[in-house]
Amino acid sequence: MKNIVIAAGYATRLGELTKNFPKPLLKIGQNTILGRMLDDIDKIPDIDEHIIITNHKFAHIFEDWAKEVSNPLRGEISQNSNQNLKNFQAKPVKKPITIVDDGTETNETRLGAVCDLLFAMDKLSIDDDLLVVAADNLLFFSFSEFVDFAKQKGTSCIMCHEQPSIEKLQRTGVVELDENNRVLGMEEKPQQPKSHWAVPPFYIYMKKDLDLVRHSVENGCGKDAPGNLAHYMVEHTTMHAWPMSAGRFDIGSLDTYKEAVERFG
Repeated sequence: MKNIVIAAGYATRLGELTKNFPKPLLKIGQNTILGRMLDDIDKIPDIDEHIIITNHKFAHIFEDWAKEVSNPLRGEISQNSNQNLKNFQAKPVKKPITIVDDGTETNETRLGAVCDLLFAMDKLSIDDDLLVVAADNLLFFSFSEFVDFAKQKGTSCIMCHEQPSIEKLQRTGVVELDENNRVLGMEEKPQQPKSHWAVPPFYIYMKKDLDLVRHSVENGCGKDAPGNLAHYMVEHTTMHAWPMSAGRFDIGSLDTYKEAVERFG
């Protein structure tokens, strides 16, 4: 199973903080947002590689970071590295890390999360089960639970969590489930949500469904948000949803980043 991290956005809502630096590599304490996530995923036996899909503007920063976490005992980060990467505690990542540059340099020319996933799949000729994750969350559960759930069900899977706020449900993907957690339907940003099951940006796509993934955009799937692909897949194959066993903290703005540093740093 490959772990694909979607990290090609420009995080414009964080202003100057991410004008020349990628949000996933912002520090929370002595680690980075992405580093905290990989601390967990790297321990899953099924995962044999981490693939980070980013843009051309930030690719060299991710490459410097990858060298450091892949060999944290080699000493200080190169003097040519971005200043924001210095003085952080790199935790070792044992599985190989591959950085994929999508070639874009501005928010206006970005490919969109779904097209970035397809770009990485094509460039690396990927033909394996995929764990696909957004890189801007702090998680309080292990992805190993999600992987075990998908193996038990034998289908591609999404995550879900109960969201009591109708206002928040109207800003995310919402799914209906049967008694076995099979997804009966999914809507993006519904004005009248049919359930309280919200969908965070974490997915497993089985190898048997990759042909559907590869042809999703040409068959009408939206390009921008990773949830667009999940919505498309729900309509074309059997999917199950794993109810998150604990919470997450979504870092989507300057205020939420500052809160994360104060609470978890």
